[in-house]
Amino acid sequence: MGAIKWLVVIVLLGIFSKAASTSDVKVTVFSATSKTVILRWTRFTGASSYKISVAPKSSPNSVIAFATFGPNTVMGSINSLSPNVLYTFTVDALDNSQNALSTASLDSSSAPAMMDPIQTVKPEDSTTLMAEFSLRTGSVSYVIRVQNNNGFHREDVVYSSPAEIHNLTPYTEYTLSIMAVNSGGRSQPPLTVTAKTVLPPPQLSTSSPSNDSISVSLSPVAHAVQYTLSVYKFGSNSAVKHNTSSTNFTITGLDAGSLYIIRGFAWDLEGRQGERSLYINQTTRPPAPASVNVSMEMSDDVAGLSVSWELDQDVYGSIEYQATSDGNLECNSTSSSCILSAVSCGEVHSIQVTASNDAGPGYPTNPILFITYPCPPESLALWESPEGNCTLTWDTVAHADGYQAFIKRGDGGEEICNTTNSNNCSYDCQCGYTYLMSVFAFNQAGSSPQGEILNHTTLPCCPEGVSVSAVNTDTLEITWAASRGAELYETRAVDSSEDIRCNDTAPVCALSDLSCDTSYSVVVTPCNDISGCNRACKAHTKDTAPCMPTNLMLNPQNSSSVTVSWTSNNRAATYTVSAVGADDRHSCSSVGNSCDITGLPCGSAYEVSVIATSSTGQSLPSYSDSLETEPCCPQTLTVDQGTQAMTNVSWSHAKGAHSFITSLTSPRGHARCHTQDSHCLMGCITCGTNYTVTMEAYSHSGRMSNCTYQGFSSSACCPSGVRLYRKAANSLRVHWRSAGSSHSYVTDMTGTSNNYTCTTSPGENSCDISNIQCGDVYNVVVAPLTAEGSKVLFCPLRLYSVTCAGNNISTVIYRGRRSVD
Repeated sequence: MGAIKWLVVIVLLGIFSKAASTSDVKVTVFSATSKTVILRWTRFTGASSYKISVAPKSSPNSVIAFATFGPNTVMGSINSLSPNVLYTFTVDALDNSQNALSTASLDSSSAPAMMDPIQTVKPEDSTTLMAEFSLRTGSVSYVIRVQNNNGFHREDVVYSSPAEIHNLTPYTEYTLSIMAVNSGGRSQPPLTVTAKTVLPPPQLSTSSPSNDSISVSLSPVAHAVQYTLSVYKFGSNSAVKHNTSSTNFTITGLDAGSLYIIRGFAWDLEGRQGERSLYINQTTRPPAPASVNVSMEMSDDVAGLSVSWELDQDVYGSIEYQATSDGNLECNSTSSSCILSAVSCGEVHSIQVTASNDAGPGYPTNPILFITYPCPPESLALWESPEGNCTLTWDTVAHADGYQAFIKRGDGGEEICNTTNSNNCSYDCQCGYTYLMSVFAFNQAGSSPQGEILNHTTLPCCPEGVSVSAVNTDTLEITWAASRGAELYETRAVDSSEDIRCNDTAPVCALSDLSCDTSYSVVVTPCNDISGCNRACKAHTKDTAPCMPTNLMLNPQNSSSVTVSWTSNNRAATYTVSAVGADDRHSCSSVGNSCDITGLPCGSAYEVSVIATSSTGQSLPSYSDSLETEPCCPQTLTVDQGTQAMTNVSWSHAKGAHSFITSLTSPRGHARCHTQDSHCLMGCITCGTNYTVTMEAYSHSGRMSNCTYQGFSSSACCPSGVRLYRKAANSLRVHWRSAGSSHSYVTDMTGTSNNYTCTTSPGENSCDISNIQCGDVYNVVVAPLTAEGSKVLFCPLRLYSVTCAGNNISTVIYRGRRSVD
């Protein structure tokens, strides 16, 4: 085109400057459409106007438009741009001669052109619409605007087509429009389209009233004129559909114990299918079990009827079976059997089995009659002959087919006697054992339960392998091998004044609460209830461990050693003293009643106890006592002078120290502080004085250490009586009273534009400064110099005004005094 287009410029905002600015002009995009961009810039001091020029980014030297604005305008718009084009915008701040004082530029796009209307909108479900539209080149995203007549308004950002619009209201009409978005802004919306969501899904609830039917209840759906139910049998690829206008429907002719999957939807007045419901799983009630069998079974000495049946492999899911008898017994199982308990001998039962699942119980089986096992024989008796032969007899049991007698010996030997025509049995018996005898009756249902047990026991043997050991200071543990015929063991420990006993059925016993350092006679006696106790067993002698030391006393000898003493009455023992700290351990030993622990470090805490040791073992530790050594002195201590009369003292960590008293001492006075910190602030310091530095470190218990450090010298004193006197030829004399003659002084005069300094020799108390600039206010500081040549930094400032008479000094006026910042 080549010609520069004049654009319509709308001044949107004028901002009047409240303060001068020296920053470069800055420009930002306020907003953009497909044909208009609004810019905003910062004010530049001295600018009489602002010029904005625009050129395509691809051809930055081809300016297509420019506009100028007054000095008080900071925002304007440029129209008639092309959609979705990247431009370079330049802002120049101009002076009265139209020269650029400052320039700023930025790149920005115009918004995309208006899109075509949305092509299609389809309901995805009752709360979701699917919109399909044509994509716009150069757009980074799209905004879909959704509205309805109930005041609903929302804008969703999407990135591709088709796009889903979620969280809408079921069975509601919406209008939709679309806008394209790029880095510059968004396009104008095109014509709207209209779409309506479908009916929501009905809520289903199901049950199975019989093994071939399912009842379905649907929650009513507003605006629905009919419902459709789809029924699938698990494992089948086809579905049966049922249409109904009622919210209650029964499906019949189904298979027993089968899983059916059911879902439904509603139809609206326009004949549109609503959203489908979630699938509901429902099983029909199971069929009756087949091939039921009954037998006797014992469990934990309790008799029961074991009922079994065949499992139907075609039945779906978890099935629970219940077996019942007319004797008010029942059992439940998920497998092919269960046990009815408890039953007794000679009972007759009528048994049925019913299968149940989540839908409910099915039909029961036909009843089965069953008779239980016989009762056990009673009145067992034993006759023993002098030759060692024994005969067992019992009463007969009605309806028993036969008998079986069991004779068990204590060493595991067993004899079995079977008979069908008699009620007695003979066997060979001998002493030294326990015999247990029982008799069982049996029939087709099985053997009778355990009945009467007859026993015969001889005198028990003395235990062998007796071992006596001390497990602690007042307890002996005695173990032995179990002896034949013993049911109970009596263990005794006897000395001249005590008789300690324990009875136990196990071959081990612990005798406690014995006296320490004492010799005991220990004997184990076996017993049983029938033959009594064997009192002819051998005794064993055992000593207990030493007694615990008492009356522990600690007597510190110096900062690193302590004497430990105690009281003990053991016959023969060695004593070990232990001092246990957090990081170390110290000890000493003695056969007497005291010993010394040495080499204890400073700042440590210990728990001290004593243990006695002899050939029989160790005593309990004595009650412990706490020991605390003197605290350590800090390795380093630093004194820093903050002002002429104040110092800050700090020191390194001191192990074991809880508090500190730090002192600065001189013939001219002293200062001290008491603190728990590792630093403190001291006042009342005399300038120009040598101090000795000491510290007292205290532990938690009050133990003290004296610490000495290198001395400290306070700084030289600041001079007093500082005065300024006018001299000839624009010169001033600074005069002061010095605190001593051994220091040099430096004088600093600081004004707004000139600074002056002079230094004196030791002993002088004045200084002349020439070529002073009059008409200014000066800060005057006179400070002594240290031996190293550094200046004392805390001397006070004095303010003087030096007025002019022409170009010469007229008067010097004292304005006041303040401390150094």
